[in-house]
Amino acid sequence: MSARERLLHPAAWWLWGLGLATAASRTTNPMVLLLVIGVCTLVVSERRDPSAPNPLMAFVVIGAMIVTFRLVTTVILGNGIRGETVLFTLPRIPLPEWASFLRIGGRVSLESLLYALYDALRLAAILACLGAANALASPRRLLRYLPATLYDVGTAVVVGLTFAPQLLSDARAVRSARSLRGHDGRGVRELARLAVPVLETAFERSLGLAASMESRGYGRAVRTTPRGRRTASVLAVVGAVGVLAGLYGLLDSSVGGVLGLPLLLVGVVVTGASLAIGASRDGRSGHRRDKWTWAETLTVVCGAVPGGVLVVASAQGWAGVVPVPSAGSPPLPVLTVLAVLVAALPAWFTPRPRRALP
Repeated sequence: MSARERLLHPAAWWLWGLGLATAASRTTNPMVLLLVIGVCTLVVSERRDPSAPNPLMAFVVIGAMIVTFRLVTTVILGNGIRGETVLFTLPRIPLPEWASFLRIGGRVSLESLLYALYDALRLAAILACLGAANALASPRRLLRYLPATLYDVGTAVVVGLTFAPQLLSDARAVRSARSLRGHDGRGVRELARLAVPVLETAFERSLGLAASMESRGYGRAVRTTPRGRRTASVLAVVGAVGVLAGLYGLLDSSVGGVLGLPLLLVGVVVTGASLAIGASRDGRSGHRRDKWTWAETLTVVCGAVPGGVLVVASAQGWAGVVPVPSAGSPPLPVLTVLAVLVAALPAWFTPRPRRALP
């Protein structure tokens, strides 16, 4: 195996994906959003671990379904946008006075459809960024780097992530075995017969996992003082509120990133202090930690560049960042396009993942 063949640190890929998702959340320009989805597809195709499944396509399909659903509901129910370019008119169903704010049928304008398309495409681009982060770095790898304060939560999540795919594989194995015995494998009654062997296998695996975890010291009590526990709890609550308020300020363009970024930084600092206090009471050792080199740092920077540029662009109202739906094509801000293209650079300078043995 070459020295250049290794998996990048999972935190680097997730920070890259969150930065790109922040950029997608600050614009409704369809060209920029499609470029974000293209960047995610390019990086995943070049740097995905070939031995792991690729969930990006599932996220893209879900995004396409959201776009289609939003357009259909806009045609039938409308979205409050009154445009001048009427495409067609549907028969309108009269509603009582208490539901006068709703409509079923009526005029469908080009502007209302474009508004729905732009808004739904933004959500689809955010989902593509999260799917790319999942494909490049499994959440299970990221959970190894949780602080000791979040140890119990991380253990529960690891068990959940481990058993959810295994339940599906067990169900397929039982269904295949029953089909070999001449059973059809369809219908509600057949599904009920699948539940007993699948649950029995899951319980046996759970007991084995619990025994192995107990033999390795999982579940041991951590000594702490009431004062330290109260301090860590207060800091955790304040930090969580600050992080949520900051993320809301960054993701919602009506609030403005100027307010959201300071709240997010304060929340991260306070949350980090809470985790540090909890980790000081419970020392844990690591095993085969991933390296953090210049490649990880540059990857995080490449994801932060489009996020920072789009936050500034939306706060200052650059032309084309949030275009007005109209018959003409919206203006394309060149600087935002270049910022999104920066996020594609990890497809070339990051190390390639390990190739599967023949």
